[in-house]
Parts: sequence; C-alpha cells; structure tokens
Amino acid sequence: MGGIELSLIVTLFGVAVAAGCVDAIAGGGGLITMPSLILAGLDPVSAIATNKLQGSAGACSATYAFARRGLIRWPEARPIALVAGLASILGALCVSLLPRAVLDAGVPVLLVAIALYFATAKRMSNEDAAARMSAGLFAVTVAPAVGFYDGVFGPGAGAFYMVGFVTLLGLGVVRATAHTKLANAASNLGSLALFAASGHVLWPIGIAMAVGAFLGAQLGSVLAMRLGARLIRPLLVTIACGMALRLLSDPANPLRQAVLGYFAAG
Repeated sequence: MGGIELSLIVTLFGVAVAAGCVDAIAGGGGLITMPSLILAGLDPVSAIATNKLQGSAGACSATYAFARRGLIRWPEARPIALVAGLASILGALCVSLLPRAVLDAGVPVLLVAIALYFATAKRMSNEDAAARMSAGLFAVTVAPAVGFYDGVFGPGAGAFYMVGFVTLLGLGVVRATAHTKLANAASNLGSLALFAASGHVLWPIGIAMAVGAFLGAQLGSVLAMRLGARLIRPLLVTIACGMALRLLSDPANPLRQAVLGYFAAG
C-alpha cells in the first residue's frame, strides 16, 4: 500500500471498536476485522499480522477488565496462558509445514459442533461446577493444542478455549470467558511477536485498530459480566456458526468443494 488515508484509519478504528466488543463477550472479532483489512487493500499476510496486533490489544483489555473483578484464578491461569503463548509461537513457525486443506475442512465442522454444544448443553450458568481434569493437566494438553492452532490458523480458538474451560475445568460461563481472554491474549501475543519481527505488521493501521479494540473490549467485558450466560451463550452459538459459514463461503474450501461435488455427481 502507498500512503494511508486518515479516513481509512478512522473507519478501521470504528471496525475494531465493534470487533473488540464482540470478541470480549464471545470471541470471533476476527470475523469483522479480517474482511475489513482485506477490503482495505492489505495482502493476506499483512492482514493476518495486523489483525494479530489489534486482537492482542482487545484480548489484553478484556483480560484486565475481568481480572479487576477477581474472575481469574491466577495460580491456575498463568501456566495455561504461558503454555498457550509458547505453543502459538511454535504454530506460527510451523504454519508452512502443515496441510492447510485439513484445517480448512475440519475447523467449520468443529465450530458447528461447538455451536450445537452451547445451544443444547443443560449446564450453562454463571456458577462453577466440579472439574473433570486438573488445571495442570489442562495446561499440558488442551492449552498447547489450542495455542498451536491459534498460531497456525486462528479462527475459533476462543470457542475451543471456552469449551475446555467450561466442560473440563468446570468454570462458570463468565469465569470461563475471563480465562479464555487471558489464553487468547497469550497466544495472540506469541504469534504477533513473530509477525512483527518479520516486518508484516502495518503499524499505523494496527495501532489505530489496537486502540479501538482496547476500548471495545472494555465495553464488551462490562456487558459480559453484567448479563452473564444470558448474553454469552447465544452470542457464542451465533459467532461459532458465523465463523463456520465464513470459512465455508470460500470457493477454495475443500469441504465446500467436496459437498458441491457430491451433489453435482448425484
């Protein structure tokens, strides 16, 4: 891109405010920001890198807001966040070595399954329940898997963290959202470090969007804490389905091609 117009920066700032608000509640803010960055003229790599900057700011902002309310259990959360961040760096390093087609086909299926889970799960409250595994085991199994995925690809990472925190660690919806934001912040910062070092971040746009995402996340965090499961549950279902449809809308998606090919053959 050549010179960056002020009107474009202002527009993307507004986009980031909206995305930060949504992301703080249920994740999926990238559904709003990534298409906007592509439409603004950024190449795909620069769009991903710049999006990691605003995503990191939003996740850190939400984490701060939840932490002020005492919703993060730091002794359990710190190791999970640390491992997620390190795994995301490894994922970003391995991005060119993994079969992208497998991710393109598999992630929409997982997102639909997550949407169905949150839509039908009986226990979706703000109260904590009995954990099915220890936080230590979670930190060495689920956290690195999702963190690695976030570094490689990204869409749906927040939803995957949420499922783990709710079903495996027994956290209530609001506390699970708080822990998800911390893990998201760590994995975003890990992959952002690599993108920044390689010079792919477009800083004027990224900084403006980071400020917008920070402010939007503050608003989203307040709404999440105030309304709890009444807001988070339906928004999680909507965001997960939206991400799945967004991925499947790509004509090159192998799952889409396979389904269309099946019906065409029939």
